[in-house]
Amino acid sequence: MHVPDGFINAPVSAVAGVVAAGAVAVSLRGARRELGGTSGSGGAGIGEERTAPLAGLVAAFIFAVQMLNFPVAAGTSGHLLGGALAAILVGPYTGVLCISVVLLMQGILFADGGLTALGVNILVMGVVTVVVAYALFRGLLGVLPRTRRSVTAASFVAALVSVPAAACAFTLLYWIGGTTDIPIGKVFTAMGGVHVLIGIGEALITALTVGAVVAVRPDLVHGARGLATPLKLRVGGELVDAPAPAAAAEPAAHRSTRGLWITGLVTALVLAGFVSFYASANPDGLEKVAADKGIDKEEKEHAAKDSPLADYGVKDVSDARLSGGLAGIIGVGATLVAGSGAFYVVSRRRRTKDDDAGATRTDEKV
Repeated sequence: MHVPDGFINAPVSAVAGVVAAGAVAVSLRGARRELGGTSGSGGAGIGEERTAPLAGLVAAFIFAVQMLNFPVAAGTSGHLLGGALAAILVGPYTGVLCISVVLLMQGILFADGGLTALGVNILVMGVVTVVVAYALFRGLLGVLPRTRRSVTAASFVAALVSVPAAACAFTLLYWIGGTTDIPIGKVFTAMGGVHVLIGIGEALITALTVGAVVAVRPDLVHGARGLATPLKLRVGGELVDAPAPAAAAEPAAHRSTRGLWITGLVTALVLAGFVSFYASANPDGLEKVAADKGIDKEEKEHAAKDSPLADYGVKDVSDARLSGGLAGIIGVGATLVAGSGAFYVVSRRRRTKDDDAGATRTDEKV
């Protein structure tokens, strides 16, 4: 659903850019708390030295999976948007930043999604999907039993709903500032119908990924915090929480986190570098609707159309499989580095502020 330049007029694109920038600014503040450490069932946070790389990995994984267009109807394909997946794995604020990093890499390096429409894309694919998905996810967990199956089921429903919600958001923006005169009812019907089907694919990918991570490391999943009930001990006739595991167990947690990170990175590289070659070549939902309804009449050439990686291929590499595979691997690497670096800076700023606050309190006591 990457909106190209020219679909939405300049004033509405500018306003969307301002709103998106505000959402990113709010997310930067919220992400400082989320990246400070993910608490498990009564355990300590895992620390920013590990949450930042894990958040970067989530961004890189979403980039890779977005290359895997899957068929949803005759002549139409869909791909993961990723807002629900990111929000559930690393938190809603960090989730918005993950999708923003992915969209920025795609727009600059691969000419995918207009640069003047970057604000529109962040708003539609990032903010709307994250807010809708995470709100629904938390609401479902509030009424479902606190089990791993409930987390997976809630992930499925949240992801399913988030995609048509994003389609509705685009339709609203098009109604306000579309550059072609197309009856909005036809746009809404076409966008809603195809993106409900795409939402099913989104839901399956999200539920499978969240379920796999929850099965091995629920403490690393933001949406699964407090999933398990803390162990109780009877002391003096009263039930009290058992003490946290000894610090000696910490090295094992480090190793398992490293193992999960390596597994996720290898998976992303394989998906982008090899499996993407077999993805559907049909236009995605927005491209198909735009072509059928005439929305694309005013589409502008991408400013990065001459990029060496434009259209997810390496320039001057004639073999299609090799060209696409190399582009995918480069994209995963670039997104991982950019995301991890940004998240590390955000988490360090939080720790610096906490240290400064602690020093101030100490001085006041003295």
